[in-house]
Amino acid sequence: MSTRTSPSLPLGQIVATPNALAHITQTDITLALARHVVGDWGDLCAEDKEVNNQALAEGMRILSAYQAANGTKFWIITEADRSVTTVLLPEDY
Repeated sequence: MSTRTSPSLPLGQIVATPNALAHITQTDITLALARHVVGDWGDLCAEDKEVNNQALAEGMRILSAYQAANGTKFWIITEADRSVTTVLLPEDY
C-alpha cells in the first residue's frame, strides 16, 4: 500500500523569463519545480529555508534557488497569493 502526499505549495501559473529559457533546459526547470512544490528550497542557507517555511505557513512569497546541469544558477519564485510561479536567473530579478 502506498501513500501519496499532496503538494505543499500551489504554484498557480508557471512562467519563465526569456533569459532563463535561453540558459536552462526544460528538464532542469521541471526537476526544480518538483522540488520547490514539496518544500525542497534548493541551494539556500538554513536561515533562508526557515524563512520559506514560515512564508509557506503565512502565505508569503517563496524563493528557491537551484543549479542547472550546465552550472547555471536560477531561482523559482512563487508569489504570496500563489497565482504565479516564475523561473528566472538572478540577474533577471
